[in-house]
Amino acid sequence: MSTLPSSAAYLVSTSTNGSPSRETFRKFFECWLAEQNNYLEQLISTCKDYDHNKKNSPQSSQATLQPLINCVLEHYEHYYRAKSRWAKDDVLSMLSPSWTSTLEHAFLWIGGWRPSVAFHLLYSKSGHQLEAQLHELICGLGTGDLGDLSAGQLTRVDQLQRKTIREENELTEKHAKHQETVADSSMVELAHEVTELLRSENTEVEEERVESTLAPKKDGLQEILQMADDLRVRTIKGVIEILTPIQAVHFLIAAAEMHLRLHDWGKKGDWARRIHH
Repeated sequence: MSTLPSSAAYLVSTSTNGSPSRETFRKFFECWLAEQNNYLEQLISTCKDYDHNKKNSPQSSQATLQPLINCVLEHYEHYYRAKSRWAKDDVLSMLSPSWTSTLEHAFLWIGGWRPSVAFHLLYSKSGHQLEAQLHELICGLGTGDLGDLSAGQLTRVDQLQRKTIREENELTEKHAKHQETVADSSMVELAHEVTELLRSENTEVEEERVESTLAPKKDGLQEILQMADDLRVRTIKGVIEILTPIQAVHFLIAAAEMHLRLHDWGKKGDWARRIHH
């Protein structure tokens, strides 16, 4: 578990080659996805082993889960650290990623998944597992999975969800206000002057001035993206802290399955549209 994962090794090898590019992040992301799929297989296998061994040694079975949970959480944090590094050079690509599908784009919120989706995922998976294990629960047999959330856990989840939605709404408003700066006086004046130069067939547009005017817009976007990614990480870690180790494994399985399958479906849909056109 302590060896450097391939995406981390790739990140180190590319960071010395000047400013990172859109293409290098695409390759990093593909490596990261392959690692996520490997972690998914480990989570599923560990979950099956737990179900098989829990009657004989419930304490030791629980103890084997936490190291894997920690590795998966570190894998998520690794992605956001890399994303933050790239965003310093190219925040626009991070907000409109070319390495994801149009299906995924349709559900993006400030360059990533909406944090409150984590709670809908939790409740949906809990409902499915509750229905599947209903007979055991009626008989008073705890299942240990997400269908067996306690009243105390549900209260804590609700509190975290409310807090997350408040922060989410604040960030949405902050993002909206920043988007409005695209039409502030500096931008309107610059757009007019460049238009006049082009009409007079003067092609020597002051690129330096254009960049200096756009720079604070990009800096603001980078700050908002960083705050959004921070909320995403805090949300998934907050949910995991409320769950038991085996429940956390079930949640991480559902999260990985949803992410990987949505990516696959979107890529296949994009490929089909390209063929038909």
